[in-house]
Amino acid sequence: MAGSYVPLLILFTASAVAALGFVAISTILNPRRPTPQKDMPYESGMIPLGDTRARFSVKFYVVAISFIVFDLETVFLIPWAVQVRELGWSAFLAVTLFVMVLAVGLLYEWKKGGLEWD
Repeated sequence: MAGSYVPLLILFTASAVAALGFVAISTILNPRRPTPQKDMPYESGMIPLGDTRARFSVKFYVVAISFIVFDLETVFLIPWAVQVRELGWSAFLAVTLFVMVLAVGLLYEWKKGGLEWD
């Protein structure tokens, strides 16, 4: 039984050695030479104004999480749409329920003002 885990152990060992080797080689071949220009924060080619550690409003994160939730909906809908004819009516009803639950959630969030960031 333990012999069947030997290939897995070899794979994990080879992966760890490769990862550590890549880090060591990159450190050796590219030593760090800090300069004031390199230490500046970089955002889209624009010179940063003010403190780079500014705090964001919580509403920004609420909108971001909402986007992720409703964007992930497509991850579940695309495979269903590809196989819709083979899956039949039971899958259609399940997806309809899924979309209705998401629509109710979106409506609730919209009414509570969760999509506004003012």
